[in-house]
Amino acid sequence: MNVSSETGRLRAVLLHRPGVEIERMTPLNAAHALYSDILNKPIVDEEYAAFSGVLEKWTDVYYVEDVLEELLKDSDIRRHLVEESCDMDNCDDDLSEKLMDMPSADLARVLVEGFEDPEWDGASDDRYLLKPLYNLFFTRDASSTVYDRVLINSMSFEVRERETLIYEAIFKHFFKVDTLNAMAWDRDARTEGGDVQIAGPDLLCIGQGIRTNTKGIKYLAQTMAKERERFHILVQELPKSPESFIHLDMVFTFLGKHQCMAFEPMLKKTGLFAGKDTTLITIEKGNISYTKVPNIVKGLQGLGWDIEPVIGGGSDPWVQLREQWHSGANFFSLGDGKVLGYRRNTHTIDALDKAGFAVLNAEDIVSGKVDMNSYEKFVAAFRGSELPRAGGGARCMTMPILRDAQ
Repeated sequence: MNVSSETGRLRAVLLHRPGVEIERMTPLNAAHALYSDILNKPIVDEEYAAFSGVLEKWTDVYYVEDVLEELLKDSDIRRHLVEESCDMDNCDDDLSEKLMDMPSADLARVLVEGFEDPEWDGASDDRYLLKPLYNLFFTRDASSTVYDRVLINSMSFEVRERETLIYEAIFKHFFKVDTLNAMAWDRDARTEGGDVQIAGPDLLCIGQGIRTNTKGIKYLAQTMAKERERFHILVQELPKSPESFIHLDMVFTFLGKHQCMAFEPMLKKTGLFAGKDTTLITIEKGNISYTKVPNIVKGLQGLGWDIEPVIGGGSDPWVQLREQWHSGANFFSLGDGKVLGYRRNTHTIDALDKAGFAVLNAEDIVSGKVDMNSYEKFVAAFRGSELPRAGGGARCMTMPILRDAQ
């Protein structure tokens, strides 16, 4: 495992197909599950198949459910995951033993989809003894590859805490890599993968908002200060609301070595970004210093990066807001100048077209009608009507575990 940039040629990625767990929401518990609406699963399945199909054409794809089933054949890992899961959800010993006796495939499914209370009264909110992991298909958030290790993230909301158990087991025991954890350093430290971008071998870009806090960023800075002679972290402060600004990758993503996708008010410090700081953290021989910079792109350019933004949503401020709401800036790079994102954000796709990216339909790629390798720069655009309503895009749904060095 190694990821030293956001845009090196992708060699392996971890995904999770949205399962029955997303159908276990109602209008009453959707907000608790961190959704703004409930989803239509058959349409989710169609959209996700196009998204994952592009990735399967390009790289090695690992699926959480397959890896988890394999891990659960080990009795020690099985017991650890069952006991910790039951402890976090306050399940009794009878359920714990029942789960221990399940076949590995069934247990892998239940740990994600939840376990229904056989005595549920049909009316109360507590239908599931073991709670569904509604957000698990956003594989980026609970864990993120940081160079040759994995950051097991300290989730800000209780409904997502159990996700980290699964990812920690996967990376420690299946991929056998070392892990980092901000909460082990300070229980109040918070990090989430949507806020952590591996800009280069000596530079991280990090969002600071409702999901990643100053203590989480301080943990990463101090970790790097112990290990690197010279290192930088660019920190962008994010609005606390609305919920479309939960992570940095909702307003800024790398498209290639020389281009990025950006939400214009973040660059201009207008609207919701008025007064939101961009800070350059410099680490040199163990010393850590902080400097304000105009914005994240200017910060990159000041560090010697030859990079220019493509503006999400085009030139109209109202359209920019509309397309940002549905993850218009949330692109995932397959390689330098090769990205994956939602087709619904038409003004953003037009901006990419004007910036030299060939616009390819994901369905044509999956069917074999179009070969991505024939294009130097492209955006593989997939349909998104239901998936965006879950609050994330292509970067949120991908956990890269191996990229070529750039």
